Amino acid sequence: MAWGNHSSVTEFVLLGFTSLQELLFVIFLLTYITTLVGNMGMIVLIKTNSQLHVPMYFFLSHLSFLDVCYSSSITPKLLSGFLAERNIISFNGCITQFFFYAVFGTTEAILLAVMAYDRYVAICEPLHYLVVMSHRVGVQLVVGSYTAGSLNALVHTSALLRLSFCGPNLINHFYCDIPPLLLLSCSDTWLNKVVMASCIGFIITTSVLAIGISYTCILLTIWSIRSAEGRHKAFSTCTSHLMAVALFYGSAAFLYFHSFSRHAEDQGKTASVFYTVVTPMLNPFIYSLRNKEVRSTLRRAMTSSSPPYIHFHRSRSNQTKADITCHHGVSRRNKADT
Repeated sequence: MAWGNHSSVTEFVLLGFTSLQELLFVIFLLTYITTLVGNMGMIVLIKTNSQLHVPMYFFLSHLSFLDVCYSSSITPKLLSGFLAERNIISFNGCITQFFFYAVFGTTEAILLAVMAYDRYVAICEPLHYLVVMSHRVGVQLVVGSYTAGSLNALVHTSALLRLSFCGPNLINHFYCDIPPLLLLSCSDTWLNKVVMASCIGFIITTSVLAIGISYTCILLTIWSIRSAEGRHKAFSTCTSHLMAVALFYGSAAFLYFHSFSRHAEDQGKTASVFYTVVTPMLNPFIYSLRNKEVRSTLRRAMTSSSPPYIHFHRSRSNQTKADITCHHGVSRRNKADT
């Protein structure tokens, strides 16, 4: 008996990917290393550069942290499975893996909505940005995201623990998730499906609604700016976040609304790879390539051997031209154009 349920199954076998295992091992290993280096590098860059000590990058550092944790809850076990004849995970290990996967995944979904609100305040209320989005408010929003993510994971984990698993114990997936586990349970899974649909539906609906309302207001504000340059600068602060939202919510929606069919298991694995492995790797590149301030800070960090006065000159030049927009959305000059 494990964790108080009435299961005869004490371990599961993760079937994962049965072909091209050596090639996939190399691909996933390189992807995981890139994820760790990219996201940890983003965190260090934000923490060590005073120019990036504003709410937008405070949230971005937590997004990078979540991507590291999120990927680490899945990928190491996936990699070890390629090296073993059978990728075995204990019942307790399976439930633990799912819990942390759910915590970090849900928290990231909520944090992306928080970041959309941050962009709304920055662009629509630029003169009050640092007052509305104070450090205290930022910390409260981040803590609230982690708390909501943990509560959601706890609800789903508790619902899983009431199920019995009598065999077989073969999970046609590369990690422990609700849909493949429900297919193996010998209990009535109706309540679990209702809980899953309700919780995930509520989180996705409210988050997407918050993002949609925020960007509707942002687009209306940008549209009211007469200067084409002003519109471009304002919108450029949002493009990286929009791309991250599209990647995360797009793959998540496909995964969970297409996951209860046995015939969709292979498609579900493909979507899960994108959702759990590829997206965490891409996020730091999206934010660094699409964000002028991150790019300039990264350039200064990489050329730190140059004379200090050169860096100061570049910093001041960038600040006078773009910092107000990057930090606070629309500059006072652009607001005057309206």
